[in-house]
Amino acid sequence: MDGLILVNKPQGLTSHDIVIKIRKLFNIQKVGHFGTLDPLATGLLVVSVGKATRLSQFYVKKDKTYQGQIRLGYSTDTYDSLGKRTSEIIELYPEKNTLISEIKKFEGEIDQLPPPYSAKKYKGKPLYVYARQKKAIKIKSRKVFIHFFRLKNYHSPLIDFEVKCSSGTYIRSLAHDLGQNLGCRAHLTQLKRTHVGKFSVENSFTLEEIHGLAKEDKIDSFFLPLEILLPEFPKIILKDQGSVSAQNGNLISSDEILKVFPGEQFPTSQILKYEQESIFKLFTRDGKLIAFARKTPGNNLLHPFLVIGTVDEQKIKSKKQ
Repeated sequence: MDGLILVNKPQGLTSHDIVIKIRKLFNIQKVGHFGTLDPLATGLLVVSVGKATRLSQFYVKKDKTYQGQIRLGYSTDTYDSLGKRTSEIIELYPEKNTLISEIKKFEGEIDQLPPPYSAKKYKGKPLYVYARQKKAIKIKSRKVFIHFFRLKNYHSPLIDFEVKCSSGTYIRSLAHDLGQNLGCRAHLTQLKRTHVGKFSVENSFTLEEIHGLAKEDKIDSFFLPLEILLPEFPKIILKDQGSVSAQNGNLISSDEILKVFPGEQFPTSQILKYEQESIFKLFTRDGKLIAFARKTPGNNLLHPFLVIGTVDEQKIKSKKQ
């Protein structure tokens, strides 16, 4: 099994808990995920299986969309409702127009600090290790991008919101910082991830559904195989010798290419017109994904930078004889 499973994570489980359950269900050790969800959070968790675990560089950077709820009135040490209160309770809440104005200030590129209780590393250790030891440390903020931060409903002290953001954004920090700016403090009480790139929670499956479908031998109904992933990248079918070259990480010339199919984001299938930084998916003649490649500077050769498949060289040799 090589591909992705879109899991609808329930509240209370960690992302690693989901990985362990998928490992046990399919008896496969090589299982990971693309983007952690806190135990409080629910929604879309993209789980990778087999060779798909090597595609993290393409998926972890994708934008994410969330819906959630923030409670005004006090802050917590974890920036969510699972933590301990760290401020007095304030019952003087902002007017709706003031709230909307402050929320809008977070849109665009902002500097953000991760929550003290997070897996973000500092000198090789997660921040939560220092937080549990009551050690104060100075960490640098990082730039994140907020595409939109929308107020969905407001019944003080509760704020229902939706946010689309870049990878690496902490929604708990957004809630905490909003409370700081408003002067009444705040923390996150609910969070649901609805999108990772083009993947939607509407197309995800609960653990119970996955287990049931697997028992009925209906894996195809929830499993996304390696070959259909990342449709935005152009697809190149290689000749037999090209497949061998790709497997060994060698440069691919135009003579080793059988056919080119455009990716979703490209208007043409002509390989010479693609930009230098474009990424290509390399397939064998029989439709097996074997590698990802980029064009090399100054020529039209393709350089495989991520090899994930192998070919039967003996079978190719016998064809030639």
